[in-house]
Amino acid sequence: MKLTVVQPEFITGKEVTLMGNTIQAGFPSPAEDFKTDKISLDVALVKNKETTFYARVKGDSMIDADMDEGDILVIDKSLEPTDGKIAVCMVDGEFTVKKIKVDKDCLWLVPYNKRFRPIRITEDNDFLVWGIVTYIIKQV
Repeated sequence: MKLTVVQPEFITGKEVTLMGNTIQAGFPSPAEDFKTDKISLDVALVKNKETTFYARVKGDSMIDADMDEGDILVIDKSLEPTDGKIAVCMVDGEFTVKKIKVDKDCLWLVPYNKRFRPIRITEDNDFLVWGIVTYIIKQV
């Protein structure tokens, strides 16, 4: 899976209309039909503006984590890359997004698609964790 960087201007700070506080996934409530609030996506999705960036998903190695081609990832570089987190990494000059799995003697980058094999990170790899995925913005 490859990622393309999205310019930070993607989220502009402009407030957009939020229809109600929640959307029913079960039986709808007619009383909530006309309630609206305002929300700023950069305030809702970005905790640390200076260390957050965006990338567009390309490929299908993470489809079982609900990351589809064209989705935009919100990635925070200030978060600690710990076991079980989904991270954007640079491996031997290429970006990838995978789940971090820490073993006692090595690090693995694990895809969420059974057609792909985990990547074992060794001292021979040029490796860097760019950041941790905090949100997926879905393209529908």
